[in-house]
Amino acid sequence: MYPTVADALALPVIREGKPRVVAAHGALDRRVRWVHVAEVADIAHLLRGDELVLTTGIALPDEPDGLTRYVDELADVGVAGIVVELLRHWSDKLPQAFVAAAERRGVPLVTLSEETRFVTVTEAVVGLIVDAQVAELRAAEQVHETFTALTVAGAEPAEVLREVARTAGRPVVLETLSHEVLAYDTAGGNPSELLRDWARRSRAVHVTERTSYDPETGWLVTVVGARGNDWGRLVLLCPEPPPHRHIVVAERAASALAVHRLVARDREGLERHAHRTLLTEMLSTPGADINARAAALGVPLEHRRLVGVAVRPRTSVNPAPAMATQEVLRDLAEATALAAKRTQTAALVGVVDDTSVRALLSLPPQAEVANVLRRLAKEVHHAAGAAQRAVPVVIAVGTTVERISGARRTMVEAAHVADAALRSTSDRLYHRLDDVRLRGLLHLLGNDERVTAFTDRELGPLLTRDATHGSRLVETLRHYCEQGGNKSAAAAAAHMSRTAYYQQLSRIEQVLGVSLEDPESMLSLYVALLSLDVQTHHPTE
Repeated sequence: MYPTVADALALPVIREGKPRVVAAHGALDRRVRWVHVAEVADIAHLLRGDELVLTTGIALPDEPDGLTRYVDELADVGVAGIVVELLRHWSDKLPQAFVAAAERRGVPLVTLSEETRFVTVTEAVVGLIVDAQVAELRAAEQVHETFTALTVAGAEPAEVLREVARTAGRPVVLETLSHEVLAYDTAGGNPSELLRDWARRSRAVHVTERTSYDPETGWLVTVVGARGNDWGRLVLLCPEPPPHRHIVVAERAASALAVHRLVARDREGLERHAHRTLLTEMLSTPGADINARAAALGVPLEHRRLVGVAVRPRTSVNPAPAMATQEVLRDLAEATALAAKRTQTAALVGVVDDTSVRALLSLPPQAEVANVLRRLAKEVHHAAGAAQRAVPVVIAVGTTVERISGARRTMVEAAHVADAALRSTSDRLYHRLDDVRLRGLLHLLGNDERVTAFTDRELGPLLTRDATHGSRLVETLRHYCEQGGNKSAAAAAAHMSRTAYYQQLSRIEQVLGVSLEDPESMLSLYVALLSLDVQTHHPTE
C-alpha cells in the first residue's frame, strides 16, 4: 500500500537536493507510511514506525554515544529511514558514528547536499502515499466485486482458487484443518514442488487470528468456515509480507468458499471431490504429480501396498442392474471414508461412475492385507447401514499391487468383481476374484468380442423370440440353469405349474435346436446367460 524509501528518493523535489545514500543501501525497499520533520534528538517516543524522518541535524549531538543512541531509538520504533540536510550542522559529511550506527541497525541514512524545502518533500511523499492508498482501495473494491460475483454464481472451489492465483499471482492451497489438501492452483508453478511434504510443513504454521502471515514460511493463512463451524484453511504463498490487496483476496476467497459449502452441503463434499478427481485421473491417464497430490491428501502411494476396492449398493440390482442415485452413492462414499478413518487406513475414496464407490487403499509394506480388509469391510457395512439413506452393500477388492503403476488394474478388477458379486447370495464381508469364479471371469472378459459373439450364437434365437412374441423364455431358461437342471425346483422358482413350465422348456429346445438334458448344452447356455448379464451392464472403467 505504501511507497518505499527508494520511491521517495526518486521524487524530483528530493533529487534536487542531490541525495546520497550513506548507510543501509539494501534497506531502501522499506515502506514509508508517513513523513516527519524532527530537529530534536528526543523524538522516538512520538513516532509509531515506518516514518521517513527529515532533519537538518541542527539539534543533534556531536558525540558518538549521543548519535548512536539517537539512531538506536529510531530503529527501535521502526522508522523507514533518516534524511539529513548537510548545511546547518554538518557541511560535507556525517560523523562516522552516525553512519556506523545506521548501517548496523539497517536504517537507510540519506544526505542532501543542497538546501531542500522539507514542506515540499512532505507534500510530495504524502501524495505518493495517498495515491498508493487510493489505488489499493480501488483494487480492493475490484476484488470484492469479483468474489461477490463468484459467490452469487455458486462457483466451485477450483474456480475460486483460480481467481485467487490470477489476482495475486501466487500459488494458493485449500486444506482441511487436519492439513489435507482439498484443492490448489499453482499459478503456473510445479504442483509437485508446491505439495511436497505438505502436511508436515502445514502443521508447523500456527495462526492466532483468522488471517495471519507467517514470515518464516511466507504463508498468508486465512481460516475458512461460517456460523462458528471452521473446516479449512486457505494458504497463499507470499515470500514477502503481503500487500493489503492480497489479504483482501484471501479473505474474500475464504468467504466465497464458506458460502459455497453452506449452499452445497447436500452435494459432494470438497474432500470427496478431491479424491474423486485423483481416482478418475488414475483410472484414465495418470499424471506425473499423482504421488505428490495423493500424499498431500494424506494418502502416500510410494513404497506402499495398494488395494483397489469397489462398494456397490444392492438396490441397483433389482429388478436389473441400473444406475444408483447420486445421493445414495454420496452417502456411501462418506460411509466408506468414515470406515477408513475408523480403521486408520489411508485411502482415496470417491464416486467415479454411476454405479459404485471406488477406493484405493494404501497400506504399509508390513501390513496384513487380509486383516485390514476384514476390519474395513465390517466398518463399511456398519457405516453404510447407519447412513441417512441406509442400503445393503457389496464390497469387492482387487489384487494387491506394490507400485502405483498397478493401481488402475487393482481398481478395475475390484469393479468387475463387485459387478459379478451383485447377484451372489453369499454373506461374505467382501469378495475377491476367486470368490465370484466363472461370473468374475466373464466380467473381466466383458468387452471381448469373442465372448459377445458366443453369447449371440447361443441365445440369439431365444432373445429374438422373446422380443417378437413378448414371451419370457430367457428367464425360464435362467431358472432352469440356476437350479442345476432340476425342473421341479425351477418351476417353483419361476412361480409356474410344472406342466406349464415343462412346455416352456420344450419350446426353448425347439427354438434353439438343442437338448437341455445334455450337460454341455446346459453349461454353454448358462455361460451365455452370465455373459449376457455382463453385457447388459458393464462397469465403467
